[in-house]
Amino acid sequence: MAPNIPALYDLHFAVPMAGAVLSALNTKLDAASLAVILEKLEAKFMFIDYEYVDVIVKALEIMSQNMTKHPFFVLIQEHDQGPDLVSVGGNKIKYDDLIAMGETDFEIVKPKDEGDPISVNFTSGSTGEPKGVLYSHKAAYLKSLASVRLYDMGVAPVFLWTVDMFRCNGWCCTWTMAAVGGTNICLRNVSAKFIFDSIVLHNVTHLCGGPAILNLISDASLTVPFKVRLIVAGVLPMSRVMKVEGLGYTVSHAYGMTEVLGPAIVKPWRSTNEHKKDNIVVENVDVKEPETMASVRHDGKTIGEVMFKGNTLMLGYLKDPKATEEAFKDGWYRTKDLGVIQPNGVIQLKDRAKDIIFTGGEIISTLEVEAVLLSHPKVSEAAVVGKRDDYSKETPCAFVKFKEEYYYGAMSCQEIVEFCEERLPDFMVPRTVVFGELPVNSTGKVQKFTLRVKANGMHSNIGQKNGCHT
Repeated sequence: MAPNIPALYDLHFAVPMAGAVLSALNTKLDAASLAVILEKLEAKFMFIDYEYVDVIVKALEIMSQNMTKHPFFVLIQEHDQGPDLVSVGGNKIKYDDLIAMGETDFEIVKPKDEGDPISVNFTSGSTGEPKGVLYSHKAAYLKSLASVRLYDMGVAPVFLWTVDMFRCNGWCCTWTMAAVGGTNICLRNVSAKFIFDSIVLHNVTHLCGGPAILNLISDASLTVPFKVRLIVAGVLPMSRVMKVEGLGYTVSHAYGMTEVLGPAIVKPWRSTNEHKKDNIVVENVDVKEPETMASVRHDGKTIGEVMFKGNTLMLGYLKDPKATEEAFKDGWYRTKDLGVIQPNGVIQLKDRAKDIIFTGGEIISTLEVEAVLLSHPKVSEAAVVGKRDDYSKETPCAFVKFKEEYYYGAMSCQEIVEFCEERLPDFMVPRTVVFGELPVNSTGKVQKFTLRVKANGMHSNIGQKNGCHT
C-alpha cells in the first residue's frame, strides 16, 4: 500500500524474484473496501507507506473477527517521517532495515512455470465488488516488451510516473522501463506543477494516465520546451487534446482494461484510424456477435462485443472460477464493450454494453455524447445515462459538473442543449440536464448505476423537450 515511490517500483522486482506474488493496492480505497480485498489476498507480507498506516489499521480492525494470523508488516518511511506501526499487531520492521538485511549472493527464485502468477491487480469495482485479476509471468513479460513499441519508447526513455503503479502494475511499464534501460521519475503526489517541473528538470519523454492527467495539463496551460509523449486511456475531448498538443505534447489514445494487462491497443490521436491492431503480442482482437461468435460485418454500423484472444490476458479472477469461466466463454475474453468494424478493418468503440442507450430505433453511444459535453469550455466532468421514456423507450440524460471558476447559475440547461444540437444528431441530444457533483467510487470512476437510479426517479418531462435539474 504505497503511492508511486521508488520502494513500490523496487518491489515489482524484489517480490517475484523472491518467488512471491505482488499485489499493489489502490491507495484511494477506504478501509471497508481494503478489508474485502485483504481477506481475499491472505497476504503473508504487507508493505505500508507511512501515509496509509491509519487506513490499514482501520481495515485490519474490520477484519479482526475473521483474521487468524497477521501478515508480517513492513513500514516504508521517508527520512523517518510518519507514524510507526505500534498500533498494528504481529511482526513488523522498517523497509530500510529490511533492505539492510539483504544478502549479496541471494539466488533468484525463478517461476517453475511461465504460467505461474506474478501479480494480482484489482478491478475498479465500478459495477460491483472489485475482482482480483491474476497476471502470469509470461503475460507480464510479453506485455512489457510489447509496450516498447506501443508507446514508442525508443532508447533510454525518461518515464514520469503519473499512472498509478496499482493500475495493471503501472500498465506493465514498471518492467518495460527496466527492459529498455530507462529512467523512472517517481511522484508521490501528482499535480500540474509537479508534472511540468519534472518534465523540464529531468527531460521526461513519456507519461501516461487517464483523462484527469489530460485535464491537469490542459488547465495549467504550461508549454513544455520539447516534445513529450502522453498516452491517455479513456474518453478524450477533442478540444482538450488539441490544446494539450498545442502545449508541446504528442497525444496517443489507449484502449484496454485490467483483464488485458492495461492498454492493449494504442494509436496516435491524429491518426485517421480509430484503433489500430498494432499490439504484436495480441493474437487477435475482434468484434463479434456474442451469441453466435460470428465476426460482425465491416460496415461501421453493425454492433458487436469487442473480444480478445492471446497470451497477454489474465490467468483469471482470484478465487472466482465461475466469473473466470464466463469471461473466457468460447475461448475469447469478453470485454462487455460494444464496437463496430469500419470497412478498412479498424475497430471503433461505441460504449459499455450496460451503458448504451436505445431510443426510438436508434442506438446512442454515451461516450460520444460525453465527449461533446466535455468539450464545452465551462464543463469539467460529464456523464450520460439512459432515462426511461414511454414514447422513445429511453432518452439521454446528462449529468454535468462545472469547472471550479464557474457557479451553477452561470449556465442554463438550454445552453448545454444548444451546444450539443450544434454537434450531434437530434436523437443524441440530451433531453434532461442535471447540474451538480457526479458520484464516484473510491477509484474515481463515475458510478453510472447510481445516476441511472437518479435519472429515472425524476419527474417526467411531458410537454417539454428538455428538463433541467440542479
